[in-house]
Amino acid sequence: QVQLVESGGGSVQAGDSLRLSCAASLRSFNTYMMGWFRQAPGKEREFVATIATSNGYTYYLDSVKGRFTISRDNGKNTAYLQMNSLKPEDTAVYYCAAKQTFAVRPIMESAGYDYWGQGTQVTVSS
Repeated sequence: QVQLVESGGGSVQAGDSLRLSCAASLRSFNTYMMGWFRQAPGKEREFVATIATSNGYTYYLDSVKGRFTISRDNGKNTAYLQMNSLKPEDTAVYYCAAKQTFAVRPIMESAGYDYWGQGTQVTVSS
């Protein structure tokens, strides 16, 4: 059974940092594109970042560029989202997602992913 388990969320002040982890029970983890999405109360789920498989190509939501970094450790079957200079508008439940593909083109639509974690809450206060 495939499981994606996020961790690392919490309540922080504006300007602080958090690192989210996504541990995946996926066979051949290195064949999956990994993505991070977030959903704030009353809003639709939105794309945050994605990292491809073969060359590690990354792509970000414009509002997080330069502050967030997505990475992966294929040996640990884990994806990460380093979030620096957090802002109150980053408050949301953050989800990781996985899609088995060697495509380099970033998948920014939630429907494009096959597996999802349960989410981890990030709250940023001003």
